[in-house]
This record gives sequence, C-alpha cells and structure tokens, in this order.
Amino acid sequence: MNNGNHTLCKAERLHSRKLIERLFGGGQSRSMSAFPLRVVYMPPPSFAGDNQLTPTAQMLVSVPKRYFKRAVKRNRVKRQVREAYRRHKSILEGQPVIMAFIWLDDKLYPSSLIEERVVNLMMRIKEKTDASQSQ
Repeated sequence: MNNGNHTLCKAERLHSRKLIERLFGGGQSRSMSAFPLRVVYMPPPSFAGDNQLTPTAQMLVSVPKRYFKRAVKRNRVKRQVREAYRRHKSILEGQPVIMAFIWLDDKLYPSSLIEERVVNLMMRIKEKTDASQSQ
C-alpha cells in the first residue's frame, strides 16, 4: 500500500473475474453485515501461474439495480462506500484480504453513517483475520 497516501489505485480494486467468482462461489469466503452494508471477504488465493504483485487488500462495491433504478443513485452509494474505504484502508494494512461491499437497502444514507459502518466492518474483518492467522 501507499505510505500515508490516501488513494485508491486500480491495483486495490477487485476486477479479476477469477477472484470474484471464487469470492462469491462459496467455500472459503465469509460474510458479515452492518446495515445497510454486507461485506463478503476471504484471504486471497495464491495462483501458481500469476506473477502479479497484488496489494494486501482488494475491494469492490456492488449496489443492486433492484434497490435503486436510477444509475445516479447507485453511483452515489458506490462513491460513498469507496470514499469511506479509501479514508480508512490503513485499518487493513498488512492484511491479505479480498472483499466485496454489497448494499442492502433502498434508501440513501449520509456519508457519515456509511463511513461508520464501513469502518465497523473493516475492524471486524481485521479481528477475524488476525484470529485465523494466529491459529
């Protein structure tokens, strides 16, 4: 990750179809909720064929069309979640994890509430991954 730089570069965004399918395919992934968000996460698998250097954490945001018909509202929610993650990504520094934030409600919320919920989820992910690595 970038030292002290609060950017969300492309390498930190989850865009690999293989990783997304593995994340939602079940098995190793776990999920937890802090309404109006759910996060699905798992440690990144190691691919023998991939020589890419991946950052310690990768994320994606999904806002289903069933909750917001207008793209403007979906984009606003995605922007709020990405911004909250970007500002607090140092919580997961050193934690190899891939995660997907999924929106669960049909209402818009203020950025402060979304930021609070994203931080809550990230802290819980850190606790769970720390506990699983120590075993």
